[in-house]
Amino acid sequence: MPPFIAALRGLAARGHDVRLIADDSMRAEAIAAGARFQPWTRAPNRPDRSAASCFVRDRDIADPIAAFRQWCDRIFVAPPRDYALDILDALAAEPADLMIGSDLLFGGMLAAEVSRTPLVLLAANISLSPLPGHPPFGPGFQPAGNPAEQARDAEAAAVGEALWNQALPALNAARAHFGLAPLARVLDQAARAGRCLLATSPSFDFPVARMPEHIRYVGPLLEEPSWAVTSGHHAIGIDTRPRALVSFSTTHQGQDKVLRRIVAALGQLPVSAVVTLGKALEQFAIEAPDNVRILDSASHEAILPSTQVVVTHGGHGTVLRALRHGVPLVVMPMGRDQNDNAARVEYHRVGIRLAPTASPSEIARAVQDVLADASFAEQARRMAGLLAAEGSSVDRLIAEIEAFAAGHRADKPGQAA
Repeated sequence: MPPFIAALRGLAARGHDVRLIADDSMRAEAIAAGARFQPWTRAPNRPDRSAASCFVRDRDIADPIAAFRQWCDRIFVAPPRDYALDILDALAAEPADLMIGSDLLFGGMLAAEVSRTPLVLLAANISLSPLPGHPPFGPGFQPAGNPAEQARDAEAAAVGEALWNQALPALNAARAHFGLAPLARVLDQAARAGRCLLATSPSFDFPVARMPEHIRYVGPLLEEPSWAVTSGHHAIGIDTRPRALVSFSTTHQGQDKVLRRIVAALGQLPVSAVVTLGKALEQFAIEAPDNVRILDSASHEAILPSTQVVVTHGGHGTVLRALRHGVPLVVMPMGRDQNDNAARVEYHRVGIRLAPTASPSEIARAVQDVLADASFAEQARRMAGLLAAEGSSVDRLIAEIEAFAAGHRADKPGQAA
């Protein structure tokens, strides 16, 4: 959500008339960012951010493949007709010059195709479709360095393709409803977008020899959630011990057991630690030693300047925010895009990757290693410099969107702005 709110805010500040169609849980932040808001009526609509309102509870699903199938069936791909109908109703009432959609909501892509509205996809993290030379999304592989690893990537890519394509009948049924020809692959729907903007950094991603023409990096959009900014926790005081910040997602992935082990590990070390629970685990009861402070939420922007190590699940926003401040990481990925973010942390030597099942002693050792080995902090500071040199991500995002829209207007003389 934060990258999309950052996009709304930037576009509205430039004077664009922005309308967001989304879950009711996003209403207040969208309006505060300067957008008009319209909720889903047919499509799935979360009324709030409580754990009970989640459409997919991957915290209860041990198998990551089964969890991915649920995401596809309930949100990403299988209900495209309902998402598309809501958007088409909105466009019929008030046409738009341009649609900006999520790279994970295929119903929005379908609506753009049906209405012939130019479409830009915004990816809140790394590319779902592997860029040339990159390993496939999901397993958290490093780039292939030999024929065996290339074969590994090809096999994993085929598995990923098959998982996406399990939802192909539902997508093609929706396309048939709107009179569109069937697709051979689910991801062919995303490939029809005019642009895909990656809200990550080329400095953080694996190297790419050649970028596909329609895919562009714009940089990480690191807007803090409103509930973190307004939490009242903007400074954590002064301490001579190294500071550790622990952050494990704003959505529930069953991270309570991991957090207990992390807190136990930090209790063994001469550090001052802050654990932010986020919306997923508010009011989570956990006993903490004297050197560990547990907060429901806090501004990480305020804490990171005095932090020496971040322990995290590896969500894209948390990782990039830490690196923007030059802070190395211990990453314990629990699914989604986190394995791939952890692989990039390892690749750039800005931290250590651990299994989420790591014991307190293993976690304590990893935190000690990151704090003791100056090369991790040096590489993290180097990454911070590269991110700073890239300039404003919001400015680049808006420049890409405006250029794409201008190109479409030029192709259609007389079209209203």
